[in-house]
Amino acid sequence: MNDSSWGAPPRAGSQAGYWGPNDHGAVPHGPVQGAAPAGPAYDAPEAQQTRPMPIVPDVPAHGGNQDDDRGAARLGGPLFRDETYRDETFRDGTFGDRTFGDRTSHGGTSRNETSPAGTFRDETPSAQPPAAVPQNPEPMPDAPQPASAPQKKSAGRDLTAAIGVGVGLGAVIIASLFVVKAVFVGVIAVAVVVGLWELTSRLQERKGIKAPLVPLAVGGAAMVVAGYVRGAEGAWVAMALTALAVLVWRMTEPPEGYLKDVTAGVFAAFYVPFLATFVAMMLTADDGALRVMTFLLLTVVSDTGAYAVGWRFGKHKLAPRISPGKTREGLLGAVSFAMVVGALCMQFVIEDGTWWQGLLLGLAVAASATLGDLGESMIKRDLGIKDMGTLLPGHGGIMDRLDSLLPTAPVVWLLLVLFVGSG
Repeated sequence: MNDSSWGAPPRAGSQAGYWGPNDHGAVPHGPVQGAAPAGPAYDAPEAQQTRPMPIVPDVPAHGGNQDDDRGAARLGGPLFRDETYRDETFRDGTFGDRTFGDRTSHGGTSRNETSPAGTFRDETPSAQPPAAVPQNPEPMPDAPQPASAPQKKSAGRDLTAAIGVGVGLGAVIIASLFVVKAVFVGVIAVAVVVGLWELTSRLQERKGIKAPLVPLAVGGAAMVVAGYVRGAEGAWVAMALTALAVLVWRMTEPPEGYLKDVTAGVFAAFYVPFLATFVAMMLTADDGALRVMTFLLLTVVSDTGAYAVGWRFGKHKLAPRISPGKTREGLLGAVSFAMVVGALCMQFVIEDGTWWQGLLLGLAVAASATLGDLGESMIKRDLGIKDMGTLLPGHGGIMDRLDSLLPTAPVVWLLLVLFVGSG
């Protein structure tokens, strides 16, 4: 069947429903007398067979122009299994000159004049019902889809494991800090050695930099002990000897990459053990345990305030190129929390301290902890990693917990010495 046979009006003088020979005796291209018309059947007595026009729904049951091999009548494909037509033949619910739905055809017949069965006035009902429309039609491509439910913010880590590990570490620190000071110095030394191992391992894995671990580990532990026993002078001497040991140790290997290896080694010695030595030096004061507790509490509170406020209210990025998760609102939360706790600690915990000193101390801790966190994020971004290790579930590695503590230690040590003395 060709496309031009659908919907064309009968020629003058011909019988309704089919076409006969024209006035000149020529047989037109459409159906001839005695044959079933290709289009909808009309009340023609001469017709030997009629074919019903299926009910066409007012709203398309399927989307698109794809055909369905079940033969169901729908707007997106042919009405019969063996019939095809072009898109321009049936557009906007029209079939040639005839319109479906509530639209009126050129011949004056409208849907309102159809029989209850849904057939046209001049159409013969069929003995068999048309194919049923599928029960679950596909949605139209341009139909508006229901809006998905807003996703809740995720903390990004296993909070249960993180809290459990944090409580365990806190118990070890508190027990060693207030029972025997020397035990707490050992805890600092162990944390330094593990942190150096994580840092040097990531440098070798990601950048091919071989910072010598043995002199760093030995020198780092010695640096912490020297700071506790001899103060700042002992820490500086241990730092110089550790750097010299790194230079000499690396000479036992080929010269290729020597400069970058020793540079990374000296950086690691300063970044991890030397900064950690200031915690041991805080411990030498008469109220050293309280000073260390104040330092740890302010740093943890600053991180907690930044996380809580930033997670709930954070909208403006603080440093998107370095750490996309940090926000300005989180920084304000860190400053607020640290200043309040600092004022309380200096007023009620530290001897001879005042509340306004605590405000300054809290502000300095929030700034140094944030900068230390950003510095660690810069290193990890350069290395292309998320965490320095996997030793602490929910936290990452030891270095992921020391990132804000290390740069904060010298700041707190210095301010406490200025406010209340070395004691």
